Amino acid sequence: MSGAAATAAGRASARDWLAVFGAILGAFTAILDIQITNASLADIQGALGASAEEGSWISTAYLMAEIIVIPLTGWLSSVIGLRRYLAANTLLFIGFSVACALSTSLPQMIVFRAGQGFTGGVLIPTAIVIVRTRLPRAQQAVGIALFGLTATFAPAIGPTVGGWLTDHLSWHYIFYLNLLFGPAAVVIQLAAFDPAPARWGELLRGDWIGIGFMATGLPALTFVLEEGQRKDWFGSPVIVEAALLAAGGIAGFIIRELTAERPFINLRVLAHRSVGGACLLMTVLGAVSFGSIYIIPLYCAQIQGYNAQQIGTVVMWSGLPQLLLFPAMPLIMRAVDARLLVISGTLFFVASCWINVGLSHDVGMDQLILPQLLRAIGQPLFTIPLSQLSTAGLAPRDTADASALSNMMRNLGGSIGIAMLSTVIDRREHLHFSVLAEAITRNGTRTQERLAALAAGLHAHMPDPTAAKGAALAMLARQVRREATVMAYADGFWLVGASLVLSLAVVAVLRKPARAGGPVEAH
Repeated sequence: MSGAAATAAGRASARDWLAVFGAILGAFTAILDIQITNASLADIQGALGASAEEGSWISTAYLMAEIIVIPLTGWLSSVIGLRRYLAANTLLFIGFSVACALSTSLPQMIVFRAGQGFTGGVLIPTAIVIVRTRLPRAQQAVGIALFGLTATFAPAIGPTVGGWLTDHLSWHYIFYLNLLFGPAAVVIQLAAFDPAPARWGELLRGDWIGIGFMATGLPALTFVLEEGQRKDWFGSPVIVEAALLAAGGIAGFIIRELTAERPFINLRVLAHRSVGGACLLMTVLGAVSFGSIYIIPLYCAQIQGYNAQQIGTVVMWSGLPQLLLFPAMPLIMRAVDARLLVISGTLFFVASCWINVGLSHDVGMDQLILPQLLRAIGQPLFTIPLSQLSTAGLAPRDTADASALSNMMRNLGGSIGIAMLSTVIDRREHLHFSVLAEAITRNGTRTQERLAALAAGLHAHMPDPTAAKGAALAMLARQVRREATVMAYADGFWLVGASLVLSLAVVAVLRKPARAGGPVEAH
């Protein structure tokens, strides 16, 4: 039975489920690779002889390429044929992964990571389209839950897997890992999808002006967000030029797609209030989920001195519990209004942030488990319903566009969240250090007592009293800097929590989705 026939009959065939599984397996592999290098960047940079600033391009190149292809996916899959397009990009993704592992220089790594992003970006929005088109409405909740789990579980365990492989084998294996999942995904895709004739002539009639604007504006914006903090934001001519390029490109892209006779992506789907609202909330989701994955490893490395595997163990607690929650999500979504699930998931995430607002330098792995567990509960509760709301009630072609826009906004949100948090942490750390330093006067009684205690402790190793006093003063300065940094991280969590609370207002614009198993909407 074909996918359409199965859907019309109200039940999906084994081949339909195989198609869904193959698409989601590909999406899982692509999303995992967004974060998997984070815990291993120092090792990769050392092997390739790159500085920290140069090494940041290992992640930035992936994101810039990915955000170009995500909006193109719906159009290109209809032109090339879904089976051919999906399998070819999965194969290319595997090839670029192996090339990354074999890279011997930073330029090679950047080019191959961009190749990973350009091919992996295809796999993410395509998965939700296949769920919508191959499963009947009564069974779509299961498919959406699978995709939602992928979207939250993969980035959560990425640093854990990357850290373990780097510590026990080498960083090369974070790329070889794709040889486990990728070939299986290709075989499933070839078996589960029917061949469709390509319409190569459509490429000549494509909206290349709009594509040009998009391919200029979105990567430039990603570059600004990813590199702005490292380059002192608008104090850098490069960031200013990139910001102008982003503003012009995005403005041209929006105007072109709203006025073109045959736009490559239909931005008008955002006028559907649930789609527009869900995309806005997806931006917030991307910001807080990617932002929290960014901030926790930084705190663990900088304050606690954890290695890659220890950091991975902490982050793991925001991922593994989702495996327990996942089987219940389809039943929960049938029984509970999706909007209430979004609110509940957001509040769980807010609670985790409020706990972290009380950070001190004594907070270690054991104290971080509870907030990580709360995030693990919260993320599926608002990610999976949002995936449903962002494409509900749309025709198949509009579903592809809505899915692409939703995933694009999630990725942009991730870049925005990381940029915002890195800037806030840096600025607040300087502020807190200044305030603390002003409060610690060298002639103050408590300061003198502290310096005397530190100098006494160092005296056994430094017989020279002057050297001991100098070392004690340096030690006190480091302690003050540490406390200022911890306070800055706490401010970052406060900002994430406050942003989530404000985002709840958007839920009011979302429409109540139709019940699973109800009549299929007309297209």
